[in-house]
Amino acid sequence: MPIDRLALILVCVAVAAGITVWVATFVSAAIAYPVPGLIVVMPAAMLVWIVWRVVAQRLRNPEDDHYDRIEK
Repeated sequence: MPIDRLALILVCVAVAAGITVWVATFVSAAIAYPVPGLIVVMPAAMLVWIVWRVVAQRLRNPEDDHYDRIEK
């Protein structure tokens, strides 16, 4: 496994842990203080979309795979 993929996996795991804590904070605040659901859902959905686009672009970029094809 290339080191850049391992680093990407570690970053994704760290981001997922942070998002989990962030969403849990929003949910607990929504339970404690009744707020409209969109105020809680929209920032979380936007962050998930941004992370998804960054990861998808990283995996599909052929320029980043240049060094994977070089014989060692």
